[in-house]
Amino acid sequence: MTHAHLPSHAHDASHAHGASSGHSHDGSPGPSRRADDQAELLDLDAEVLAEHIAGLVSWLPVRTPPREIVDLGCGTGAGTFALLDRFPEAHVTAVDSSAAHLQRLREKACARGVEERVRTVQADLDPADWPDLGTPDLVWASASLHHMRHPDRALRQVHGLLAPGGLFAVVELAGFPRFLPEDAPEERPGLEERCHTASERFHTEHVPHRGADWGPMLTDAGFALDGQRTLTVNIEASRDDTVGAYALGGLRRIRQGVADLLPPEDLAALDRLLDTDGPHSVLRREDLGVRTERTVWAARREG
Repeated sequence: MTHAHLPSHAHDASHAHGASSGHSHDGSPGPSRRADDQAELLDLDAEVLAEHIAGLVSWLPVRTPPREIVDLGCGTGAGTFALLDRFPEAHVTAVDSSAAHLQRLREKACARGVEERVRTVQADLDPADWPDLGTPDLVWASASLHHMRHPDRALRQVHGLLAPGGLFAVVELAGFPRFLPEDAPEERPGLEERCHTASERFHTEHVPHRGADWGPMLTDAGFALDGQRTLTVNIEASRDDTVGAYALGGLRRIRQGVADLLPPEDLAALDRLLDTDGPHSVLRREDLGVRTERTVWAARREG
């Protein structure tokens, strides 16, 4: 692993993704859990949405199969492994600010027998000086650019990094997934949507580039747009334990940002959903789904 000694940046709720030695009574993680919970939520996101992520990767308008790929803000490897599966001759340099995420990614690579095709680099990409990431044919950045204080500078960095004719794929989330029916829970219908409204206010201040239209910024950075696709995810009511765990982790993550913004009745109802031992636990529901959108922009460095 290459370790760049650069400061890390914080992940927000839309990046999914809070951590494992005890939760408080309200279901929110204590400080010692947050890193593990974040990694677990990223893993659940990858598992539940594996087919959709593979669909985004398959859509990429590559001219020739890439041999060198960089995954910026790789998390625990959802994009990394989808790219390795799609391009069996490729090697991926996986970049993230979290040592824990990269460790989990390496463990997965070993379990899959692809460790020779993965290099990890720990780095924050906001500083102007990036570590050596080679000259990739494809750069993938999923839900990572919106965390940067200077994304325009990062886009120019990628433009200079790519091989001529290389492709840059930017994936953006339309907020965090919805899990509950609109009329749930019974005592506070519409609770989840109110939580998301509060979360949007929080993120408008703290993560202003989340949900951005990256097309104009990519062309301003010198790229030629080569396509855009929005993928709508709508997994119907499910009793799948993985969906339940994903919903629990996602709602816990949202609670961290909105606890001070909700009326007491809504916060109490949310905590009942997060109480895994209680009768109203989200894990006991049989009507959970996953509703979200992800948009990918493909941009090329001409020349």
